Amino acid sequence: MENKKIIVRGYVQGVGFRWFVRRVATSLGIDGTVRNLPNGDVEIMARGTEKQINEMIKTLYSGPGRVEGVSAENSREIKTEGFHIIF
Repeated sequence: MENKKIIVRGYVQGVGFRWFVRRVATSLGIDGTVRNLPNGDVEIMARGTEKQINEMIKTLYSGPGRVEGVSAENSREIKTEGFHIIF
């Protein structure tokens, strides 16, 4: 399993993007969290196989709003079961 911190940049707050991420992650069997950041980005902490995470990253570009870029880096171990939105 991989643990990734994914940052999504663009017009991704106030458009239902976190709910979209949750649906995608749940359908792919990815555990983790998603939250808005103060600078307007969205942060996703994800645990899954390389294939699952790559599929999620590809799908992020088709979400609501306008994704201008996605970056991913290795992360600390994610222990969350299921996928949750942090408010």
